[in-house]
Amino acid sequence: MVTKTYTVTGMTCGHCVNSVSDEVARIPGVSEVQVNLASGAVTVTSEQPVDHAAVRAAVDEAGYQLVG
Repeated sequence: MVTKTYTVTGMTCGHCVNSVSDEVARIPGVSEVQVNLASGAVTVTSEQPVDHAAVRAAVDEAGYQLVG
C-alpha cells in the first residue's frame, strides 16, 4: 500500500470534502481517500503509486486546486 498526502485549496464545507473525496476515489487503484477540511490535506491510499496528474485532474474536476 502507498499513502500520499496532497494539499487542496478552496474547500470550505462538508460538500467540498465530499466532492473531492468522490472524484479522487474514482482514480483506478485508489482504495481510500481522507480529507481534512481545516488543513486542506487530502490523503490518498492506493495499491500502487498514483499519477500526480490524475490526482490534479480529479481535484480540478471537483472544482478545487491542488497545491504544488
